[in-house]
Amino acid sequence: MKKAVVFQYRLLHYRTALFDRLREACASRGIDLHLVHGQASRRESVKKDEGSLPWAHKVQNRFWELGARDLVWQPFPADLRDADLVVVMQENRILSNYPLLLGRLWSPRRVAYWGHGVNFQSDAPAGLREKWKQVILTRVDWWFAYTDMTVQIVRRAGYPQERITCLDNAIDNEAFERDLASVTDAQLQAMRVEIDAPEGAPVGLFCGSLYPDKRLDYMVAAADGIHAALPAFRLVVIGDGPSASEIRAAAETRPWLKWVGVRKGQEKAAWFKLADVVINPGLVGLHILDSFCSGTPMITTAESRHSPEIAYLRDGENGLVVHGGADRYAEAVIALFNDRARLDAIKQAALRDAQHYTLDNMVQRFADGIERCVGMRKK
Repeated sequence: MKKAVVFQYRLLHYRTALFDRLREACASRGIDLHLVHGQASRRESVKKDEGSLPWAHKVQNRFWELGARDLVWQPFPADLRDADLVVVMQENRILSNYPLLLGRLWSPRRVAYWGHGVNFQSDAPAGLREKWKQVILTRVDWWFAYTDMTVQIVRRAGYPQERITCLDNAIDNEAFERDLASVTDAQLQAMRVEIDAPEGAPVGLFCGSLYPDKRLDYMVAAADGIHAALPAFRLVVIGDGPSASEIRAAAETRPWLKWVGVRKGQEKAAWFKLADVVINPGLVGLHILDSFCSGTPMITTAESRHSPEIAYLRDGENGLVVHGGADRYAEAVIALFNDRARLDAIKQAALRDAQHYTLDNMVQRFADGIERCVGMRKK
């Protein structure tokens, strides 16, 4: 059997289902897949977002803290060094990647990147770190791109299309879909009473971590404009984080804005089912799949520092992308609320797209790319 090894410097809990299914998909293709992961750095450990898999190879990372940044070295288990393919995360700070990239010049082992192409949240997109990332962007045998946005970045750098796999990054939404299906009319009615929203009143929902890139001040300003034009409008905010005080302060003077903190499972699903739209002017990432699965269109802005999953949002089709200030955003939301036929059409498009951006589809694309890579002749 061919042998492939995927490195993750830490295993995130939402990736465990991906690797379990990917291992099975590779085995059906005659490929022995291994996962190597370490653990979070001291600063990342507070997130408590790590998972575990009994079959994975867990190693002890070494970290060095340089100011606000961490450098990491991840050991390569000796019994896996005969791998035909190694897939590494495309991150400058992972020092153990560099010997692998250098070694591919004389080794028959293939090396692949899995990443974004650029740092979409960089404070210095023209800085040295991003320039270095571009220098080594094409120095691999294969590319596993998060979305088509990454594909375009890699292609513009001169990398051949035939050695790029677009994964269409996804998570396991099956549990969320079951939760959505279990929400009752009585539960929705009780929630309307909780937020003092009469039947038919437009409801917006924010769901995610509360931090600066989410543009919470912009969101509140836009919501003020929406409520001024549509007094029945209600905004529900799910989530917590370092910027929670902004939402807490806003809710104190706005009875139509309700912050409910972190909600999970069926309770989270119920708020999505109650809402008409997702109000998210800041960073868009994987949580866009919640919008699709629930048929609750996401409305965001063009100027935010989005993750590559923003590629899934097609303006005017399965959501909206607004250009400009909070007043323009409010106008776009108000117009959508006042055109129920258009809103319903966007909801249906979002639901259809939920069937494309699934974990099973991502697994098949990933396994296909691994199979093609290990089967190609090394140049």
